[in-house]
Amino acid sequence: MATFLLSNAKVFLPSSSTLHTQPQQTVCRAAPSNEPPSSIAVTSRRSISLSLTSAAAALLLAANYKADAAILEADDDEELLEKVKRDRKKRLDRQGVINSSTKETALLQDAVYKLSKIGQALESNNLSEASSVLGSSNTEWLQKVNSALDKLSYGEEEKTEADIFNSSLASLISSISQNDVEASKIAFVTSATAFEKWTTLSGLSERLKGL
Repeated sequence: MATFLLSNAKVFLPSSSTLHTQPQQTVCRAAPSNEPPSSIAVTSRRSISLSLTSAAAALLLAANYKADAAILEADDDEELLEKVKRDRKKRLDRQGVINSSTKETALLQDAVYKLSKIGQALESNNLSEASSVLGSSNTEWLQKVNSALDKLSYGEEEKTEADIFNSSLASLISSISQNDVEASKIAFVTSATAFEKWTTLSGLSERLKGL
């Protein structure tokens, strides 16, 4: 360990010629500064002040962002709550009308039975049997069913399906009168599908048997 230290120390020792010369005095001086100490202190305080101001501004922006986000979230929650209330009221109103519309429900139940018989007749290509059950567009049961659909249709979707049901039945009557089996089957499927969709949208699907 001692040998290693001495050998390394030689690098820092002056040469022999230098040892015999007049020793030089080394004066340690502080590095000159371009600014007086008071100026440096002012600059430091100014930098600290700017840093604190920037930090405060950033915190204020973050606080404002959080506040705005909270307000928007509260508005969204309130709007959602209002929508839930409106939908609930709509369902209750509709349910009340359905509960009090026993006559219309009975008419629609009769329509389900008649549509089932028409479908069975068309499946066996018996157009005369289908025609005897269906009747004409002025048949009383069809007019009563249309009246029930109009009364119990609340939304645009229900009204659309009711219109498809009526127009498809008109096509069915026309196809049967022309003895067109394939066109009759297509019209029947369209009308039956629209009727089933209407019962689902109106909330009557669980009340009607045979669907």
